[in-house]
Parts: sequence; C-alpha cells; structure tokens
Amino acid sequence: MNPPLENDVSTKEIILNVTLELIKSEGFEAVTVRKIASLANVNIALVNYHFGSKQKLISEAVKVLLTSFQESFEVLDDLTLSPKERLKMFLLQYVSTIQQYPELVKRIITQGAVTFESQYEYGIFLKTMGFHKAQAILQELTGEEDAEKLMMMMTQVFGAVFLPTLMLPILQAGANVNLPPIEMQLDILIDRYFH
Repeated sequence: MNPPLENDVSTKEIILNVTLELIKSEGFEAVTVRKIASLANVNIALVNYHFGSKQKLISEAVKVLLTSFQESFEVLDDLTLSPKERLKMFLLQYVSTIQQYPELVKRIITQGAVTFESQYEYGIFLKTMGFHKAQAILQELTGEEDAEKLMMMMTQVFGAVFLPTLMLPILQAGANVNLPPIEMQLDILIDRYFH
C-alpha cells in the first residue's frame, strides 16, 4: 500500500471539517456519507477510504471536539494568572467549544453505553490530568483538602456553566429567558462562590 499523499491529508481534513460544520448547522441526523461527499466535493469512495464508515467519521469529529476540551485545561497551568482568572479562562474556553458544537456535545453526553474510542481517550485524560488540574485550582481557591468535596465542587461548577449553555435555545424559546453573556455569567459565579 502506498503512503498517503499530501493531497490525501488535505482531502481528509476537508471531509472532517465538512462533517463538523454539518453537525453544527443541521445536527447529527443530517449526517450522511452522501451529503458529506457532496458538500466536500469528493466522491463517496474517498470518504470511505479516509474514514471507513460514517460511525468512524463521527468518532473522528468527536475526537476533534474532545481535543479542544483537553487544550482548555492548559490554561490552568498558567501561573501568571490569578487562580480566579485561570478558572474563568478555562471555563470560557470550555464553553466556547460547547457553543461551537452544541449538537456534538449533546450527542456525546447522551451516548450512554455507546462509547466512541475518542470518548474513552478523553475519559483517560480527565482521570489522569484533567480532573487533577480542575481540582487543584478549586483547592487553591477554597483551601478545601477533601478530594470527594473537590470533585463535587468541580461537577457543580461544570453544571452551573455548561447546562445553561446547552439549554440556552430552550430557555430563550420556551421560557423567554435571556441569560447575560457567558463572561458575565462566569464573573457572577466566581465572585459569588470564590471570594
């Protein structure tokens, strides 16, 4: 088998980007190999060549999202920022990814027993680095030493930020609730609970 050409890499990236955009604009149900091939201006055989199946293509799209989440944890290491600023920047970057791909995030959350390989990899990352970094910043802000309490605080902070982000369309349409911009929400959250 010949090694992939440079052109193959760009074609693969185009297909993946089209898939991400299709998920973002129309949701998972709109994703078909035929539609992706048409939007990417390639034939179906190329989509299958690069990804093997629709499921593997979606798994790669999930991997892009989860990599973005992993990168947001890096800001927690920036000791030039105060602990509150690090927490805020981390949450802003995390929410930015959610806002960019809400359908993809909802799909990951609702997968249940069906786990993509990339979700498993992200779970390992969270266990080995992500949770530790998030817990460390909360410990720095609160002085809490108990690991179970730090984990509970972390899930509460995540829930307070991400649930409204994912539910915003429902809140706006169904309940006529308009939330302030995410940066203001984070300022209120951090000032209220981490003073």
